[in-house]
Amino acid sequence: MKILLTGANGFLGYYLSDLLTNAGLDLLATSRGDCRLPFLSKGNFNYLPLDFTEEKSVDTVVESYAPDFIIHAGAMGKPDDCELHPELADLINVEGTRFLLSAARRVNAHFCYISTDFVFDGKEGNYKESAVRSSVNHYGLTKLRAEELVEAAALSWSIVRTVLVYGRPMTGRSNLLSIVQEKLSTGESYQVVDDQIRTPTYVGDLALGIFQLITQARTGIYHLCGQEVLTPYQMALQAAAYLSLDPSLVVRTDTASFKQAAQRPLRTGLNIEKARRELGFLPLTFQQGLLRTFGPR
Repeated sequence: MKILLTGANGFLGYYLSDLLTNAGLDLLATSRGDCRLPFLSKGNFNYLPLDFTEEKSVDTVVESYAPDFIIHAGAMGKPDDCELHPELADLINVEGTRFLLSAARRVNAHFCYISTDFVFDGKEGNYKESAVRSSVNHYGLTKLRAEELVEAAALSWSIVRTVLVYGRPMTGRSNLLSIVQEKLSTGESYQVVDDQIRTPTYVGDLALGIFQLITQARTGIYHLCGQEVLTPYQMALQAAAYLSLDPSLVVRTDTASFKQAAQRPLRTGLNIEKARRELGFLPLTFQQGLLRTFGPR
């Protein structure tokens, strides 16, 4: 089985690359710039720089490699950046997906698109795969539009939605828990919102769920996230306690007081019963995720 992965230098990309190559699958990892992954010594790992907003480059790489699966994990993923630079977000998240889909059709590859809970407006929470999509920010809108392109494509496809991914950053990009550790360990306070409801996801669980999906050749939409409902503030407090850091440095705030360019949906969280039933997906508890992220206490 030959797999082409976009966004390989990113947070999820590291964990996917490690898992897929350890499973013996042939992987062509792609990302912008030089390889930042420590897997070049593996015989089944190859890397190519690829800007998937350049259609000709996409066509050349995909047609040359002829993958069985394309996992499209690359994206402009920071909501505030997308809000401030909507045309760039459209190019990367929508047009880039369009180019990859077109190339995937020509080589008859299954297309797995990595999406987000931000395709929902946050008015209900515990969203099932069939829930009506309606984003409150431009990032979510671009991911929604890309989902629509995938669904309309004349090929075998799957969409994975996930929520607030955390874990040990291996290629430089921080996440909520690594920021908590960094700031609190130096005595710096950290403001975190307590009115946004999420089902946070350990990055290793997400990678494993995607692996289960592609090796079982599943199609359609799947929600892959954690099983516990937490706010970012609750996550930060639990991380501080786990690391024996001063919890008073975690400063509770709310969305209205925490000014950001992009509006955030207040109540998301995804229902994972379909993934449990059909894939055998069973995520770690949040405490288990803290252990994987920070190591034993």
